Amino acid sequence: MRIFVLALAWLALSAQAAEPVLRPSARLLFKQPEMLRAGQCVRYEEGGAGFIVTDPIFYLKGEVIAAAVQSRHLAKCPVVPGKNIEQYSRDEFNRHANAYPCVAQDVAERDEQIGVVRVRVSDWETPHAKKAENAGRLYRGMFLDRKLEKGMEIELEADLLGVCEQ
Repeated sequence: MRIFVLALAWLALSAQAAEPVLRPSARLLFKQPEMLRAGQCVRYEEGGAGFIVTDPIFYLKGEVIAAAVQSRHLAKCPVVPGKNIEQYSRDEFNRHANAYPCVAQDVAERDEQIGVVRVRVSDWETPHAKKAENAGRLYRGMFLDRKLEKGMEIELEADLLGVCEQ
């Protein structure tokens, strides 16, 4: 009887190992699907760091077109030898951000399920200061390497978005 229980446990664990891991963005789509339904107004925000004196908050606002859980292969993150991410140029930062989600050089590549939300952009405010060059996806009227325009479509992980304040 013990062998049967051990064999059953081993089969269950090996079946779980074959399933891609759910990232927080995928869990969000399962737990709160109404939050990211088509037509919902959402915001992506960057900045706001600090306690007494806070950095400005920059944002991108739009409408959800679609949301889905997708399996993605997480490859190694691109690395610029001799630099940490705070020292990256805008092009180096964009290459890293476009590869995200990715894994560190010392971690094995793997498959994971992520919650992806397609958003139609309606409004934004981006930083223009040189120090913001490698601080986020928004910079000088751009979303990564794409010029922001009303009506353009972008994809973001679900856990990066919040519902618009009414």
